[in-house]
Amino acid sequence: MASIYDTRQKVKFVFIFIALLIACIFLYISNQLVKDLSAEEKNKIEIWAEATRLLASDDPDVDLALSLHVIQSNTTIPVLLLDDKDNVIMFKNIDGVQENEDIDYRLIRKLKKRDKVIPIIINEQNIQYLYYDDSVLLKRLAVFPALELLVMGVFFLISVLALASTKKAEQNQVWVGLSKETAHQLGTPISSLMAWETLLKDRYPEDKLLEEMGKDVLRLRTIAERFSKVGSKPELEITCLQDVICKTVDYMSKRISGKIVISTQLPEEPVYVKMSEPLFEWVMENLFKNAVDAMPDGKGRISVELITIANRAITYITDTGKGISKNKFKTIFNPGYTTKKRGWGLGLSLVKRIVEDYHEGKIYVCQSEINKGTTFCLELKKWNIDHGKI
Repeated sequence: MASIYDTRQKVKFVFIFIALLIACIFLYISNQLVKDLSAEEKNKIEIWAEATRLLASDDPDVDLALSLHVIQSNTTIPVLLLDDKDNVIMFKNIDGVQENEDIDYRLIRKLKKRDKVIPIIINEQNIQYLYYDDSVLLKRLAVFPALELLVMGVFFLISVLALASTKKAEQNQVWVGLSKETAHQLGTPISSLMAWETLLKDRYPEDKLLEEMGKDVLRLRTIAERFSKVGSKPELEITCLQDVICKTVDYMSKRISGKIVISTQLPEEPVYVKMSEPLFEWVMENLFKNAVDAMPDGKGRISVELITIANRAITYITDTGKGISKNKFKTIFNPGYTTKKRGWGLGLSLVKRIVEDYHEGKIYVCQSEINKGTTFCLELKKWNIDHGKI
């Protein structure tokens, strides 16, 4: 089933593609402009080289005035004229150079490597070499595409961050409003059920079914309490993680198919973490429900393993369900994503919020294989009961 998030993702990718396309077009145009200007400068230097050759020739028909005008008209392109022994004959438009002795021969070697040289054949015994560099204007223009791309990249990054921030703020408002309203709406029928429970117990004190009814009413109160805590910072208390896991496993075992077996592998030494127990139980129950929904034909296994590594308490919840494709490992935690025909796709989104925002922990898909099963990993900070948080 397609989710709202998938649609937004497609729109975002289209936006990114259009932005990249525009950036590429601008970059291409700028680079083409640089190439055209470079070619034009090369043509000018070739004319300059020909004018130099004519001035040095013995041809009486040469228009000296025109040749001098061509040479003097170059006021932007750096040039170096050398003889065949690399002695400097003349130079022009080289910054900071006043005399031949000031010429940095590293510049000549650099121009040789870049093939910025034009041989001028005066006669068979006299060959000169004209080295030229890009003009200041061309150098600045060559840097412009990179600067242009950088500015567009920064602008694009700021836009994406702004959109993401706005989207998250809107989602938070929706979750908080929905949760508070749900808790409020549950309050009245729960109070009514509690009154009916008391009345029925007075009339039928020996009816054992009323005890189970009381448990369900208490359960509804717990659910309402959980919804009321969303949107406000819950009070965290030091709690034994094994106790919460066992309590959740016991509750779920009585409410799922007998064909699904839940097993636990917990350390004997108590592992303490700081948590809001009602909210964390909600996390565990959501993960169990998702595991049950993923079971083909309503049968399979769910295993819970708790280990400690350094200052982390890590809980692995593994099922033998239908699995999750790798490209959906992060997407499943986004609001609105669901593969079910019914449901809003909020379960794992709320789970992630409770774990990461309220408990400063982590939750992610550790591994998954299609038609073999999935392992969720839930990490919390371990607490040392004697010395405080590790």
